[in-house]
Amino acid sequence: MKFLSDTRVHLSADEALALAVQSLQKIGYDAEEARIIADHVVDAALCGYEYSGLPKILNVAEHRQLKEPRRPMRAIRETSTSALFDGGNNNGMVTMYRATEVAIAKAREHGMAVVGVNNSWVSGRSAHYVEMAARAGLIGLHSVSSRIHVAAPGSSGPATGTNPIAFGFPTADEPFVIDLGAAAFMGTDLIFQERRNAVLPENVAIDIDGKPTRDPARVHAILPFGGYKGFALGLAMQALGVLAGSGLGDDKTYGYLIMTVKPDLMVPLGVDEIRLPGERAFRERARHQRDGIEIDRAIYDTLLALPQGKLPAR
Repeated sequence: MKFLSDTRVHLSADEALALAVQSLQKIGYDAEEARIIADHVVDAALCGYEYSGLPKILNVAEHRQLKEPRRPMRAIRETSTSALFDGGNNNGMVTMYRATEVAIAKAREHGMAVVGVNNSWVSGRSAHYVEMAARAGLIGLHSVSSRIHVAAPGSSGPATGTNPIAFGFPTADEPFVIDLGAAAFMGTDLIFQERRNAVLPENVAIDIDGKPTRDPARVHAILPFGGYKGFALGLAMQALGVLAGSGLGDDKTYGYLIMTVKPDLMVPLGVDEIRLPGERAFRERARHQRDGIEIDRAIYDTLLALPQGKLPAR
């Protein structure tokens, strides 16, 4: 650990993970739960999302649901390709991690799967789960229906959640991941900026009177991303939350859905490799610099047999 200034502290990845686990165990999580949540938030920090990193633990510690009784996560309905889980009022980073593991196992066996979770809260970065799927060789889609924060266009009050959606695709290298919210500013980032007494960007939030505000403490509703189109996307996520059983939970809004699909379920994977111009040459160069090159023996002998001579003067 190193104090960079009065306001910033530098931590190694191991130090951040140890601090996260210690903090989570202080607020009541067992070793396995603390590890799952700590891995999630530290990974977010490593990816450059500070507001979804260690500050997320404070969001968990202060969440009203933390004080309510918890029950073991249980399957309400299950088939070979689907499952619906009651999260038992457990943290979403734990329940969604386990739900994603189930979705991966079912898709590996049957080609695809859809798994829903309700009665859970604060699930973290959606990218985390679709990346899990992609690293397992599957296409992943994750949608979230959350507590209402986002105003409808022209409205002064919240109507939907920030409701992110994420996609993950396996590749020959790092997964291809897309993660975006239906809001102009994410709720977790709003809490983070309020902790820092920071100023919000323009045109992302309104106050109780429906007027634009840049003060995080005065925000009554966040604006939708992309106007009515973003609001429509948020409504779709809210509807998918219903599919995930959001209405079965006490809050009636939280619903998490994860879908996993084998890439070759409908079409063959195709060619073994797609190369960009020059890529083959660069790879061959590296190999030949390491291993040497081969030439035809006749060419070699002829080169050795060239007569000694001089070039004509210029």
